Amino acid sequence: MNGTEIALPRRSFGQTMRVDVWWTQPLVVFLGLSPFIIYSTWAAFQGAHYYFGNYVSPFYSPEIFGNSPHSWFGPKPGWWPGVLPFSPALLILWAPGGFRLTCYYYRGAYYKAFWADPPACTVGEPRKTYLGERSFPLIMQNVHRYFLYLALIFILMLAYDVWKSLWFPTGFGIGLGTIVLAINVVLLSGYTFGCHSLRHLIGGFHDQLARSQSCYRAYSCVTCLNQRHMLWAWMSLFWVGFSDLYVRLCSMGIWHDWRIA
Repeated sequence: MNGTEIALPRRSFGQTMRVDVWWTQPLVVFLGLSPFIIYSTWAAFQGAHYYFGNYVSPFYSPEIFGNSPHSWFGPKPGWWPGVLPFSPALLILWAPGGFRLTCYYYRGAYYKAFWADPPACTVGEPRKTYLGERSFPLIMQNVHRYFLYLALIFILMLAYDVWKSLWFPTGFGIGLGTIVLAINVVLLSGYTFGCHSLRHLIGGFHDQLARSQSCYRAYSCVTCLNQRHMLWAWMSLFWVGFSDLYVRLCSMGIWHDWRIA
């Protein structure tokens, strides 16, 4: 080879030689994420109907400040600016939201669906230059590993909410809401514990995992979940939104919580 550089023609936006329906996946992602973003934003700013008895919406848990019995430190603090709307969800949603926003799977999904960066492989994109993820603003995606630590703490808190949902004024019991919140924890755990960063955290510091049986088994478990990371991501996204909706509609008296035991 003589090292001659060959200039390839730049594709215009949407131009491709692909004959398949490449736009299907980004369109489905756009139609799936958009309703969730709209609903979760609306729900977060409501500041009402986020609890029903011993149930509390995962959008509002942990409730650091608020007017419900689940609040840790009482009602709205005095230092909160009066010109800003107050909602307990605004104090905590940045953590799970940041975890999903910087997730390796979601990044690949919304880069295509919302930014068209690129819309699909070998399809022309609107940008002319690419600075990579070592430059602003994409360099901020590298904080994903730190959001993982927060997400693990949130799993424990949501699991405690399931425990609280077992205790009614009449004593121990199981309601349909208990099952809804429990499924939410299972799905969020499958998504969180299959995280690429957790897989690296467990196995990335060892040259030979087989020398540590405990690390090897933990790595294998995370890898098993990671193989279905996209599925866990979508199921947990849908169910966390449904969990909020269930608690909200019960609080509004539209749905009736059915007691199983």
